[in-house]
Amino acid sequence: MADKKKGFKKGYTPWNAGLAMGVYGTPFYKTWVNMKTRCYNANSPDYKRYGGRGIEVCVRWKDSFVNFYLDMYSTYKKKLTLDRIDNNKNYSPDNCRWATRKEQARNTRNIDRAKKITFRGEAKTIREWAEKFGIKRTTLDARINIYGWSIENALGRA
Repeated sequence: MADKKKGFKKGYTPWNAGLAMGVYGTPFYKTWVNMKTRCYNANSPDYKRYGGRGIEVCVRWKDSFVNFYLDMYSTYKKKLTLDRIDNNKNYSPDNCRWATRKEQARNTRNIDRAKKITFRGEAKTIREWAEKFGIKRTTLDARINIYGWSIENALGRA
């Protein structure tokens, strides 16, 4: 019998709704659990980079898997991971998207890795330039940061 007040079967709450929805234990459900663990469990290895620097989960998602599901499941695809668009802001519908691991690696708060280099009026990271020119990122990085080559020379030899 459903609890008319919340719309859940008796015994289910927004916290354990994953059981009723048949998604408990799936990668999508684990994403929700792991997001909260990173932000609120000081024993988590990732806490320092999330909750330890003030990153939180929005009220809408923190205690309601159903709300997280309603906001994010329609755009979810296997092999994508939850990504915060602005890594200095909280987990919320307006700051989260699904991204590949490669996209997430580019969306970093590490300024050096995300530093854009302008070449022919276009700004890209070293990794993006290396991909575009078909050379190894480490080669391009060495040309610029170790040997001191200009971007023009570093890419001109590609």
